[in-house]
Amino acid sequence: VSPRVLRGDFLLLLLPLTSCHLPQKIWLLKLQRDMESSAGDYEVFLSFRGPDVRNGFADHLYTSLARAKIRTFMDEEELQKGEGIAPSLVRAIPESKIYIPILSERYASSKWCLLELAQMVDCWKQGKGHLILPIFYLVKPRDVRHQEGPYHQAFEQHAHKHSPQTVKEWKEALREVGQLKGWHVTESRGEGAIVDEVLSKVESHLRSMYALVTDELVGIDTPMEEVMKLLNLESSKERVIVGIHGMGGLGKTTLSKAVYNEICAQFDRCCYLEDAREVLAKSDGVVSLQNKVISTILEGDHHVQNASEGINMIKNRVCKHKLLLVVDDIDDKFEFNKILGKFGDFSSGSRFILTTRYTRVLYFILDCKLYEPREMSHHHSLKLFSKHAFGMNNPPEEDAGISKEFVKVATGLPLALKVIGSLLYRRKRKCWEEKLKELQSIPSSENMLQERLKVSYTDLSHNEKQIFLDIACFFAGSHKDIPYYMWSGCDFYPESGITNLIHRSLLKLDERNQFWMHDLIKDLGRAIVREDVRNPYNRSRIWSTDDALDMLRNREVKILVKPDVKFNNDHDKLLTSKGFEKLSGLRYLEVRYGRMVGDFSQVLPNICCLRLYKCGSIPTNVNTKKLTVLDMEGSNVMDDWKGWSGMKVIHFSLPFLIFCDN
Repeated sequence: VSPRVLRGDFLLLLLPLTSCHLPQKIWLLKLQRDMESSAGDYEVFLSFRGPDVRNGFADHLYTSLARAKIRTFMDEEELQKGEGIAPSLVRAIPESKIYIPILSERYASSKWCLLELAQMVDCWKQGKGHLILPIFYLVKPRDVRHQEGPYHQAFEQHAHKHSPQTVKEWKEALREVGQLKGWHVTESRGEGAIVDEVLSKVESHLRSMYALVTDELVGIDTPMEEVMKLLNLESSKERVIVGIHGMGGLGKTTLSKAVYNEICAQFDRCCYLEDAREVLAKSDGVVSLQNKVISTILEGDHHVQNASEGINMIKNRVCKHKLLLVVDDIDDKFEFNKILGKFGDFSSGSRFILTTRYTRVLYFILDCKLYEPREMSHHHSLKLFSKHAFGMNNPPEEDAGISKEFVKVATGLPLALKVIGSLLYRRKRKCWEEKLKELQSIPSSENMLQERLKVSYTDLSHNEKQIFLDIACFFAGSHKDIPYYMWSGCDFYPESGITNLIHRSLLKLDERNQFWMHDLIKDLGRAIVREDVRNPYNRSRIWSTDDALDMLRNREVKILVKPDVKFNNDHDKLLTSKGFEKLSGLRYLEVRYGRMVGDFSQVLPNICCLRLYKCGSIPTNVNTKKLTVLDMEGSNVMDDWKGWSGMKVIHFSLPFLIFCDN
């Protein structure tokens, strides 16, 4: 398979022969961690005739697209076998969003190029949002459009080899593409400038295509108009910042994403920062947010080591662009000047949107305009509830009365309407009546919404509850692969569990297969764990670094712990095997930037998933009795690592994943 087809992941499947005495299992060795190179992940498809442009224009264009983090399919097979398009191309063409045929002088002489072009035009005509951006490389557009010059000669040859219908389809495809607006590369015009223009067009189109996750935008038109009015988009001379505030579950995030989707194409660069409150709660939170802004705006792997360096980088490089920046879910730890620098340093025409539950934090941001969304009207509330409870815009006549009672319970909060509606989907009338009584019995209080959301949690099975709590405590924002295999090893049946959580509106999977959970639902999960026992060291899950370190030194946990340890190059602090001796029930352990020393062969007998990220030293004798995932990314594991010998004794009761950099 072409190396560029495999730029992201390389998946090696080693299947024991059926004649072996070993059980038939699969060992999956993943050499890279991008998780983004299956055919359905491509954004741009390049079509070209190799000898004409492969080592010149096509390579320059591909390099520019790749540098901008645009996932691009570029087939490197010079000769394709068979009579049809290769399977990888069959998948990549319809799944790509933008097609760039580089129409060189001898492009039409290749039947493979013409097959690709015909399929691209067919997908484009289906009206599913595909875009064709033709590049006429040292060839006149009219020669392409009317098959003149070298294109006429090419079709004289094709007429002897292919059916009249096939030739007709190819000519029609060239005629369609030849009429489209594109770029004409000539001897007198530099290729570099055209590559820059193509890149800019691709970026602009992708920004307008990519809608952030915003489902069921019921009744959102008026709030969007009001926010955009505050942003004053007509003015290109001023900088504007708008703060959207209000209680949790009101739809602030959905509103900010809808506005972002609507206006992002008007800016040079855009960035949406999610879960700022949770990021800033970490020791390196400020630098993490800065790096996200810098890498997104500058479109590359740019990273800073400290906040001061970050502010300088933002001032000197980021601020030069006309920006749209959204920071979702901030609290009092967010200080604009200390994270992003001076507001006045940003380019004129830039716009900023902040969302928060805490109105007071916006008072300290100079010139911030405030906007508070209102609860949904009864009409819109009933419509949103019906979408989730019945799969339609309005309830059936016989269920209209009880539906209105549930709408009252939700008090106009979109999150409550979705979760409650999803809970009732395809349930019997008796269940509806019981759930209504249960919800109505919850007294009014500060945590009333959380208590009402908890009704959906209590209705889950045991395995689904474990998956839900794991995601709420550890895996929100993470790719599903690693926890999926861990849950499989624990017999939690994740395929059905994840599906049910999604159907209950407690969870979403984004386009990159990463878990997304509303911050209120995430808070609910963590509150449930806290309720289990008052002593934090005996809870089923520990996600606080300080609690985890203290627990390792002094205490015992029952089931699960994730010490998110960051030593900041302080190598005097170690995690020894002795600290884990009493943690026999541990099934998941993650250590970041730490050092693990000692004999681990007799500890952690139930560990299913061990993640060691950028650790200075890692154990070479891990207990592999129940291990299904070993993640050593960034820990400098080479082929001479002594721990590989321990891998030979693993009995593969499940698919097994090893992650490393080499």
